[in-house]
Amino acid sequence: MGNPTGFMDDTRALPPKRPATERIEDYNELYLEWPEEKLQDQASRCMDCGVPFCHIGCPLGNIIPDWNDLVYRGRWEEAIERLQATNNFPEFTGRLCPAPCEEACVLGINEPPVTIEEVEKTIVEHAFAKGLIKAQPPAIRTGKVVAVIGSGPAGLACAQQLNRAGHTVTVFERADRIGGLLRYGIPDFKMEKHIIDRRLAIMEEEGITFETNAHIGVNRPTSELEAFDAVALCGGSAKPRDMPVAGRELDGVHFAMDFLTQSNKWVADGFPSTDELTRAEGKNVIVIGGGDTGSDCIGTSNRQGARSVTNFELLPRPPDGRPGHQPWPYYAMKLRTSTSHEEGCDRNWSVLTKEFVGKDGKLTGLKTVQVQFVPNPDGGRPRMEEVPGSEQTWACELVLLALGFLGPETNTMIQDLGLELDERGNVKTTEYRSNVENVFAAGDMRRGQSLIVWAISEGRECARQLDIFLQGSSELPTKGPEDLPRV
Repeated sequence: MGNPTGFMDDTRALPPKRPATERIEDYNELYLEWPEEKLQDQASRCMDCGVPFCHIGCPLGNIIPDWNDLVYRGRWEEAIERLQATNNFPEFTGRLCPAPCEEACVLGINEPPVTIEEVEKTIVEHAFAKGLIKAQPPAIRTGKVVAVIGSGPAGLACAQQLNRAGHTVTVFERADRIGGLLRYGIPDFKMEKHIIDRRLAIMEEEGITFETNAHIGVNRPTSELEAFDAVALCGGSAKPRDMPVAGRELDGVHFAMDFLTQSNKWVADGFPSTDELTRAEGKNVIVIGGGDTGSDCIGTSNRQGARSVTNFELLPRPPDGRPGHQPWPYYAMKLRTSTSHEEGCDRNWSVLTKEFVGKDGKLTGLKTVQVQFVPNPDGGRPRMEEVPGSEQTWACELVLLALGFLGPETNTMIQDLGLELDERGNVKTTEYRSNVENVFAAGDMRRGQSLIVWAISEGRECARQLDIFLQGSSELPTKGPEDLPRV
């Protein structure tokens, strides 16, 4: 513990953001550079707790107190070693993770928690700038060949770990670029895509092969997988939840991920025609869904020049602070205002969409009603009731459905392989292995829609279980390294 009084000397702080009026004019990342000493002050707030609950909050088991202290002491090379011991891609999580570790920070019991995520991002960016992150191809190859399906965070983590074990890995991606949700689901203002490309170049140098436009079970036969000793399915939860109400077929009602994917492609390629895009420019936009995907749609709509952006959430407005039934160290369901919300958005809670309305096949508005949740006399979850007299019609030309995902697509590869599904429609596994002996699954395809940090954790552990299947044992780490000494 480099500074025993650090948590008393400094309060929580984050780097300054570019003004909202400036940043909505481009798709660049939001935060400005911060002096190194400012970050070290923040790292010094870590109390090196006897029982560091941040470990419990982090699905990767990151050894956070160690690298906080190393940053405070200016020992950057050791800090990146500690960080990469548990996390393959801290440059992704340092930008995109909702930081459950910070919710579990012991200091957060009665003070603002340590800025763990910002320290994490700065460690990895410092390491890239100093050339500390280099390709590490395995010294020996096992002769085993493995296919990884899907190149999102779970697939990339699984592929890198399997490659480190000495197996020859091919990653199949159905899109035209590698990255999965990172590439086409996350707007550039949250993570510019050169961050992905930088990491992919290292992985290719390490010996991993990537194949794009390779949709197994569609334009590539599932039988191709028979050439591999084992297969890891990391294709994500790609089936969006729909809203089957009257008028759903109107032109102007779209799934959020379709909108974000098209926008991200436009940013990457500069499409010569807007005919291929569902654009928000000049439109009244309504985003239905209050999660991260909905927030991304809000930020993207503002950048595309929407006339107005309105956000609906079915559930009641959460409290500003931690609710009483979710005490520390739980990840609290409290009001969270994203940078996209700050840029301009009318947020509404307890709103149920009843009907989409239009003219000549095009969306012109939607009808809603306010709802309330009342105790269920039979017990169980509260019952939703409509509030009489609260009906309202909203003018809009574009509605984006950000309602979450129902599981993996099952009518192609999963069906061809004869895989069993669990009660939620995900691939059923035991220790990441499906009912087909050499087929494994990880990430959202196995556990359902979740966080990027969970995807990386799943990919790592799937690789370890697959390595055991191929080799009889594995030297890949479990959650959290036991072989690194504490600072």
